[in-house]
Amino acid sequence: MELTDEILTEISYVQMSKYRIKVMKSLDGDVKIPSVISKDSGIKTNHISKILSELKAHELVECINPEVRKGRLYRLTDKGDIIIKNLE
Repeated sequence: MELTDEILTEISYVQMSKYRIKVMKSLDGDVKIPSVISKDSGIKTNHISKILSELKAHELVECINPEVRKGRLYRLTDKGDIIIKNLE
């Protein structure tokens, strides 16, 4: 698969922050709530929300039940999948 400039830019964006990398890796092939992502990645929960919203703005993660206040489920988007596969 050819990596477009957009994808390469997003890979660079994720690589600039070890927190972003950890959150993306935690979600790789999985659907999780923020507290589980926090446990997996060793990042405090208050940081997780900020990172998730940044990744959401870049369309790398999505919330599959945004209508609930607690227990929101997050997963990688198709674009996020491509990024994580090319991070290694």
